[in-house]
Amino acid sequence: MRDDLMVQQQVSTVWQHMVGVICLNQTNRKQVKRVLPKFFERFPTSESVLRSRIIDIEEILAPLGMRHIRAKRIYRMSIDYQNWDGEDATKLYGIGKYGSDSYELFYKKRVPENVGDHELKRYIEEEFYDL
Repeated sequence: MRDDLMVQQQVSTVWQHMVGVICLNQTNRKQVKRVLPKFFERFPTSESVLRSRIIDIEEILAPLGMRHIRAKRIYRMSIDYQNWDGEDATKLYGIGKYGSDSYELFYKKRVPENVGDHELKRYIEEEFYDL
């Protein structure tokens, strides 16, 4: 993944976006950018995660730390994703305000209120308000 782009700008699907959000929690984005290509090669879809053993997911996520927690969140989010209506991202397990804001920006092309993350704020300034 490219260093000059956010993780959210380098994924193919909404599900991959949400996986990236979970991986970014409490982790340096450079570490995440090294792990996600391997993760998506092995698990390109929510269905592929749900057909896998948690231990196999944990193995790929290990370099990020908190592998048990991340694997569980990704697995449970993938279950929720199967029936998600695409509206409120916080309805997906493990997705909070940052994930919801990010989803609004990158997929709905809307600027959410009270964005707290500095990288998202920078993206908003560059993409929505740069004149």
